[in-house]
Amino acid sequence: MPLAKDFSTQEYSSHLTTNFKSLPVAEQRTHPFQSAERLSMTDVAIIAVLNNPDLKIGRDDAGIVQAQAFAAGLLPDPQLALSGDLSNSAGPGSTKAFSYGLSFDISTLITRSSILSAAQAEVRKTDLNLLWQEWQVVSQARLLYVKLVQGQKSKEILQYNQTLFSDRYERTNMALSRGLLISDMVTPNLTALEDVQKQVNDLERQTNQYRHELNTLLGLKPETIVVLQDAVSVPDLDEKAILTALDKVTERRPDLMALEAGYQAQDQRYRAAIIAQFPSLNLGLTRARDSSGIYSNGVGLTLSLPILNRNRGVIAIEKATRQKLYDEYQQRLDITNNDVHKILDDQQINERQLQQVKLGVAQLSIASKNSEIALQHKNIDSLSYANVHAALLAKQLEEINLQENILEQRVALQTLIGGDLPFTTSLKSNHP
Repeated sequence: MPLAKDFSTQEYSSHLTTNFKSLPVAEQRTHPFQSAERLSMTDVAIIAVLNNPDLKIGRDDAGIVQAQAFAAGLLPDPQLALSGDLSNSAGPGSTKAFSYGLSFDISTLITRSSILSAAQAEVRKTDLNLLWQEWQVVSQARLLYVKLVQGQKSKEILQYNQTLFSDRYERTNMALSRGLLISDMVTPNLTALEDVQKQVNDLERQTNQYRHELNTLLGLKPETIVVLQDAVSVPDLDEKAILTALDKVTERRPDLMALEAGYQAQDQRYRAAIIAQFPSLNLGLTRARDSSGIYSNGVGLTLSLPILNRNRGVIAIEKATRQKLYDEYQQRLDITNNDVHKILDDQQINERQLQQVKLGVAQLSIASKNSEIALQHKNIDSLSYANVHAALLAKQLEEINLQENILEQRVALQTLIGGDLPFTTSLKSNHP
C-alpha cells in the first residue's frame, strides 16, 4: 500500500455525497445542504464532519479498537506436544519410543466472559469518543464561522470610516496647502485615519488566520475562499428548557456516555483480575509408547498454586484504575453543570450590556450626523468632529464584539447540553 505523494485537500463543492443520517447533530441530518451557494453555519459544520482530517484518523482508531475487540473474543489455540526417541542403541526387541499430547488452557474460559465484555465496552467507548470528537469539530467550525461573519461586519464599518476620514484628510490637506486652513484642522483627520487603518490591518491578519484555520478544519485547499452567509440571528434563550436538558445531559453528551462505557470496561477488567486469582488450570491428553512397545494413555493436569502472588498486584491496579475513572466521570459532570450555569449568567450580562450598547450606537449616530452639520456651519472644530465619529466607531465595534461573544457562548452551550438550543422565539434560522 504505497504512500501518497500529493496533497489530499480539495474543493468543497463537488465531492460531498454521503448518507447524512450518519451526521452527529440532529439539525445536520435534516438540513438542506447547498454546497455551491453561500454556506450557513450548519453547512460549514456538515463539511467539517465529512471532511475533517483529524476525524478520518479518529475513525481509523475506532477500526483498530473494533479489531482488538474481535481478537479478545477469540479462544486460544490448543497446544500439541510431540516427542520421539532418537536413540540408536536400543537392544533386541525394542522399538522407538514416542509420545504426543494435546492440551488446552481451561482458565481462559473462566475469564473470557469478563474480557469480552470489557472489549465490547471499549468499542462503545471509542465510538462515543469519536462522536464527541465530531461534536468538537462541529463546535470549532461554528466558532470560526462566527468569527469570520462578525469580522466581516467589523471590516465593513472600519472601511466606511476609513473612506470617510481619508476623504476628509485629502480635502483638508489640500485646503491647508492653499492656506485656507491651519494644521490643527488637518491633524485630527490624519490621526483618525491612521487609527482606523491600524484596526483594518489588525482585522485582516485575524481574518486571514481564521480562514486558514477553517480551511484546515474542513480539509480544503489553503487557497480556497469559503463564501459564508452574513447573517446570524440572536434569539432569546429558554433558560428553563436548557436547565431541563442539563438534568439529562448524561443521556445526551457522547463524552459522558463514553466515560460511562470506559468505567464499565474497567469494571469488567477488575472482575477478570479477581477471577484470575484462582488457580489456573491446564488440561491435556497424552498417548505414548515406550521402547518395549507398550502403549499408554494419560490425562495431564497443570494447576498453579495461588500462595505468593495470587494476582493481588493486578487486582490492586485494576481497582485503582476503576476508582480514577469513577472520579473522572463525576468531575466531568460537575464541570458541565458549573459551565452551563456560568454561561447562562454571562448571557444575561452580555445581553443587558448589548441593549445598552445599541442605545449608545443610536445616540452617537444622531450625534455624528449633528456634528457633520455643525462642522459644515463651523460651529465645531475638526477635532470635535473626529472625536464624535471615533466614539461612534468604537461603540459599533463594541456591539459587534458583544454579539460575537454571545454567539460563541451559545456554541459552547449547545455542546455542553448535548443538543440544539431551545429559544423563546421562533427565530431559529442560522442559529449556532
